[in-house]
Amino acid sequence: MTALAQLSQDLAALVARASPSVVGIEQRRGQGSGLVLTPDGYVLTNAHVARSAGPLRVRLSATATVKGERVGADARTDLAVLRVEAPALHALPLADSRRLAVGQLVVAIGNPLGFERSVTKGVVSALYRNLPTPEGGMFDGLVQTDAAVNPGNSGGPLLDADGAVVGVTTAMLPWAHGMAFAVPSHTASWIAAVLIQHGEVRRPFLGIAARGEDLDPALAIELARARAIRVLRVEAGAPADEGGVKEGDLLVAANGNEVVTLDDLQRVMVLTTEPGLALEVLRGGERRRLGLRPRPFQAAA
Repeated sequence: MTALAQLSQDLAALVARASPSVVGIEQRRGQGSGLVLTPDGYVLTNAHVARSAGPLRVRLSATATVKGERVGADARTDLAVLRVEAPALHALPLADSRRLAVGQLVVAIGNPLGFERSVTKGVVSALYRNLPTPEGGMFDGLVQTDAAVNPGNSGGPLLDADGAVVGVTTAMLPWAHGMAFAVPSHTASWIAAVLIQHGEVRRPFLGIAARGEDLDPALAIELARARAIRVLRVEAGAPADEGGVKEGDLLVAANGNEVVTLDDLQRVMVLTTEPGLALEVLRGGERRRLGLRPRPFQAAA
């Protein structure tokens, strides 16, 4: 068998395994896609797919459609969790998207324009992309792919060569070809867990404007990582200001966890059981440790 024939056979087998776990989501304003997250009926999709105030219908197959119950949504990451009552659901595993590399093969499955479980193939075009949101915010750390994505793909899985979910398709640029974006599974896994438990994601308030950025090669070698978070602005009187964070600081760790995107920092703040936040920053070539007390449950990072 030739290498091309083997690749074709492997892709067909991957799609056959994964497709039954991809669902269609119908609401008053349109339709989208989703993926079965757990065998007991939790479904992961985009927040903008589940946003309609009317009833949701989840299409499990061409002959089975059930009512979907909204469990929770997080507009900041454009993720939502639904619950359905259905037997014998097969969940898709979530991979660790932090292991993704540019150039890896990926497969997108969804319901573009209502065409059920359509499959496209591409590569990881880039990692850690930022994309403005319609509400004026910013999606952080997205996976970019050239796998063809159209309206209706939103909420469907982006799969790696093992058939595990590495992203949740969230956006495309209508004026561009071969550019689509997915929320990385590393983000989706913790957001989904919080939504299932609490129905919302309550982010403590630090009072900074920041962004993830690639490090210069020499600094990347010194820190043994390729990225960190740059502080762009500190709000006067905010917890970050009171804790000694300065504009231009490079945040490299929070509570002992490496942070390379704003999502990493938010995850630590949301999931920690500790009363404070211990930040490790790089300032003027010197490492510093700062103790902060974030304010609870505000909208900003």
